[in-house]
Amino acid sequence: MGATRTPRGKWIEEGLRALVAGGPEAVRIEALAQALGVSKGGFYGYFRNRDALLTEMLDTWEYEVTESVIEQVESGEGDARARLARLFGIVAAAADGPVRGTTADIAIRDWARRDAAVAERLRRVDNRRMDYLRSLFSSFCPDEEEVEIRCLISVSVRIGNHFYAADNGRRSRAEVMELVRQRLLA
Repeated sequence: MGATRTPRGKWIEEGLRALVAGGPEAVRIEALAQALGVSKGGFYGYFRNRDALLTEMLDTWEYEVTESVIEQVESGEGDARARLARLFGIVAAAADGPVRGTTADIAIRDWARRDAAVAERLRRVDNRRMDYLRSLFSSFCPDEEEVEIRCLISVSVRIGNHFYAADNGRRSRAEVMELVRQRLLA
């Protein structure tokens, strides 16, 4: 009986972990194999080279933070406010995940500062996110300016919350985030 192959998705997930931990330079085949507890030979059964892995990591991230999330949100019942509430819940639940998590998003944003192709990919992802938010907010908010404000606040809070270190007075961070959610859905 032959050895069990490490699934392709495990290589991608481990690559994203390495990206979060040390940037694109940390995504090295030998280091990934070591982290997975396998030989690096299995890598080449799935990927031509490191660049192919990096591309698939970005493909996976892009799908997971856009289309997969949108599919989850749209699969449920309810109006636009209910879908937004579901979206906010999905995003909050995935905050620390290896693919959908905020840290993966931040690592890719940092990478995009130094790589034009990654920057273009990030722009596409952010535009998809904003377009989806616009479609939801505009269904109950007729003012285009207000829609744009709510969209930008939604995305900024998601990304910025990771960097925000200040105390929230007598409220917990979770309480303040709930107040933000309520305001956006009003």
